[in-house]
Amino acid sequence: MSLRVVLADDQDLVRAGFRVILGTEPGIEVVGEAGDGAEAVDLVAELRPDVVLMDVQMPRMDGLEATRHILSAGHGTRVVILTTFDREDYLFEALQAGASGFLLKNASPEDLVESVRVVARGDALLSPEVTRRVIARFSTAPRERTRPPELTDREFEVLVELAKGASNAEIAAALFLGETTVKTHVSRVLTKLGLRDRTHAVVFAYERGIVTPGG
Repeated sequence: MSLRVVLADDQDLVRAGFRVILGTEPGIEVVGEAGDGAEAVDLVAELRPDVVLMDVQMPRMDGLEATRHILSAGHGTRVVILTTFDREDYLFEALQAGASGFLLKNASPEDLVESVRVVARGDALLSPEVTRRVIARFSTAPRERTRPPELTDREFEVLVELAKGASNAEIAAALFLGETTVKTHVSRVLTKLGLRDRTHAVVFAYERGIVTPGG
């Protein structure tokens, strides 16, 4: 089945460009377009797409507020925030709203397509430079490393490695585990902590001082 995408942007030309890029990709279908956040919320409720590409600055309701409405509705739709504004406040508000990705509009067509595929399969999309900003924002003051009571000791070790940006293979090597076992632990960490994906696990760990730069 094709991945179903809704485009939300108040500029017709931008939506047309995204529609052309995505429409030529096998396995991706643009099923709807919205010119503002309120329209996007209604469209998602009606169409239940896999992914929404969401602009930030739009009339009636901005993209961040629309994201909150969409994700709180529990339709299973994932949101990638798209903006021309390289602003940290948008980044952190988008993450706190539950977005699965953050992409600048000057990204390449290949990056746009990949963003849809990545978040649709349940992963998060943050470039290394964006991840560095998350780390810097949430780790300015070292705090005591405390295991969340929901996690076992092993799950806590996995969370620490996740927060360092380690892949499943790297976690497996560091903790002397099989990759299948690591995948299970990652899933349990996300479920127990109520986190959407690996990106939000990074935010959680740095926000609580579980890891710090170089630590």
